[in-house]
Amino acid sequence: MKSRYKVSLAAVLLGGGIVAGSLMNNSVNGASSSGQPGTADDPVVTKSYVDQKIAQALKGGTTTNTSKTTSSAASSTTNATSNATKSGASSSGEASTAVEQTEELKVVDVKPGQKLIAKAGSEFILRNGYAVVYSMDASGAIDITSGTEIVHNQAVEKNHLLSFPREGRGIQVKEGQKFGLVVMVRGGYTIQ
Repeated sequence: MKSRYKVSLAAVLLGGGIVAGSLMNNSVNGASSSGQPGTADDPVVTKSYVDQKIAQALKGGTTTNTSKTTSSAASSTTNATSNATKSGASSSGEASTAVEQTEELKVVDVKPGQKLIAKAGSEFILRNGYAVVYSMDASGAIDITSGTEIVHNQAVEKNHLLSFPREGRGIQVKEGQKFGLVVMVRGGYTIQ
């Protein structure tokens, strides 16, 4: 008799648990604030739509005509070029080469005796050669890779990303080296 009682009790508890669980599940399903995907409350969007909205947000506004974008990009490139050529001569009277500020990485060769001076916000990666930081003040460059600051005449590690927060700082070939540097540059720079 005891085993029959235990089996009956187990069946009743199991059945009661199933009924209670299904009732709780219905209340949880109804608690969601939005309906099915694809409704006005929860629209389904395509990847191309999301990509378009992200591109518009990065450009800083809404543009529907591509010719407007092309003309504005051409005018900003012209302005950057004219700004770079205006600042071509250094304050010490030495000849220098100025380059416009772009978001592309450029490979720049620096010969011994030359300095690669960054514009504000530029980034350098030393790929080949032995370089030291050049700076007119106590601060220098930020080595983003190692999370340290590199001051004037301190060695630069190869393949480390350097950030120059202010203009007038840069890198130069380490004294005593007869080979130049190969540097990847993002942003504006001058060679003195």
